[in-house]
Amino acid sequence: MSLHPTLQPYADAWTHSIEAISELVTPLPEGEWNRRTPCPGWSVRDVVSHVIGLDCEMLGDPRPIHTLPRDLYHVTNEPQRYMEMQVDVRRHHTAPEMTSELEYTVIRRNRQLRNESREPGHTVRGPMSTEITLEESMRSHAFNVWVHEQDLRAALGRPGNLDSPGAQIARDVLLDELPRVVATLADAPRSSAVIFDVHGPVEFLRTIRIDIQGRGTLETTPALGPAAIFTLDWETYVRLACGRTTPDAAADRVKAEGDQELTAAILRNFAVTP
Repeated sequence: MSLHPTLQPYADAWTHSIEAISELVTPLPEGEWNRRTPCPGWSVRDVVSHVIGLDCEMLGDPRPIHTLPRDLYHVTNEPQRYMEMQVDVRRHHTAPEMTSELEYTVIRRNRQLRNESREPGHTVRGPMSTEITLEESMRSHAFNVWVHEQDLRAALGRPGNLDSPGAQIARDVLLDELPRVVATLADAPRSSAVIFDVHGPVEFLRTIRIDIQGRGTLETTPALGPAAIFTLDWETYVRLACGRTTPDAAADRVKAEGDQELTAAILRNFAVTP
């Protein structure tokens, strides 16, 4: 393997999730591909199309030339239009067409990863023609594919892999967003702290500490006298952070203590994925 050691965990997480996705969808009859998923506006077919499209972009394939219909209610901004292109172009593909393209794309990506010798800091093309490092690209990709594996599992009633390599990547990605959620979006009071106690297949206790300038930092040390404490399970944390459920719908699975205005503001701004 020529892959840089820093990148190996992201490749392993992607491999684990993409194999799980393939195992989930390969035996599905045609009708099951139309099942609704927790991903707004997307069916099982749409989620798999998105995953294929993500990997095609990692391969450097040209984006499809395609005009989106005007009646897609879930597409409301430019990033969503960007993502929808790879989905809508496959919307009428049959189950065998979907599974064969998924299989072929995975073969190509595995070959790419076997031959990947670039450094983690190498600049590559990101979404919306942005420039990001190879490490950022692979980390984001491993996260996205695991989240979409969970979308498919929810739609098909096949729970699992909540503690897989992709779940560990997802934990780190979502925790990186917490200071912004608490300090910036929810405007937590300065010189305060908010604790998140998450249990289940992935467990962690983290404190977001807000300094006198209003900046938030992520800490592993519990704070004394926090302004708020959230206690919830890992699956609910992921579903909230990825916009797969609402605070109201998840109210019975989230214990929020402390300043009620602050806890409401944090939950209102908890979804961090586009």
